Amino acid sequence: MIVIVGCLVVTGCVLGGFMWAGGHIESLIHPSEILTIGGASLGALIIMSPMSVLKNLMKGMLQALKGSPYNAKAYQDTFCALYELFRIARRDGLLALESHIADPHKSSVFSKYPKLAADHHATEFIKGAFSPVIDGSIRPEDIGNLMDIEIQAMNEEHHHPIGALSKTADALPGFGIVAAVLGIVITMGHIDGPPEEIGHKVGAALVGTFLGILASYGFIAPLVGKMELIGHAETAYFKTVGLVLQSFFNGMQPKMAIETGRRGLEHDVRPTAEELEKLFKAVESGGS
Repeated sequence: MIVIVGCLVVTGCVLGGFMWAGGHIESLIHPSEILTIGGASLGALIIMSPMSVLKNLMKGMLQALKGSPYNAKAYQDTFCALYELFRIARRDGLLALESHIADPHKSSVFSKYPKLAADHHATEFIKGAFSPVIDGSIRPEDIGNLMDIEIQAMNEEHHHPIGALSKTADALPGFGIVAAVLGIVITMGHIDGPPEEIGHKVGAALVGTFLGILASYGFIAPLVGKMELIGHAETAYFKTVGLVLQSFFNGMQPKMAIETGRRGLEHDVRPTAEELEKLFKAVESGGS
């Protein structure tokens, strides 16, 4: 929602300033310029991007409109679920987690936290950390390397659509110039016309440059920045989960393992020590 508000502010201020200076909105409406700039930019994006990147780009843009899913509530649910899993492992052994980890969507633990259960990447990440430790295929203290590799792969996958969109933003002013040059070519074909007609066509050509620059710096580049921030939030979330899991596997008590992860969080998503203790008590009162 905040992205939409920002777009409205950009549009309103640009058009408002233009009208305040005596401009008329209808003089900026030239569908042919929009087709040239928008179509060329879309075509360039398609040329440089595999289908998987285009799909991820669409998902990323939609997520930018919604905002980061890794907010304070996401961390609270994750901490509660991990604490409950850790308590079961401490009480009954790691093998007692096998049913919960094998299919998180059917787990009585994960089902208590719908936001976490609905996050396929998060549940698969937790599953991927517990599974090799439970079946004994890796030493608990070595699982951190696997999680680091997985997080790095996530980062690279997230960067590809951002890079493609960033290049598109950089190209938009150039496509605006292309539209302007085409407009001047058309104007030259009517150079013997009345001054009003020539002025209209020159204005239309200049609108192409205007639209390319505005689209680049007013909308697409800021959207790239928003997607980058969401990517950082995603990385921070998985690094925190990985740190908590590694701390537990290294022998740390469940509460301290989660406290280790809590302390590395940014202020806007970090629960206080008192809030975390309340979460622990809520889990404990659930009889797990």
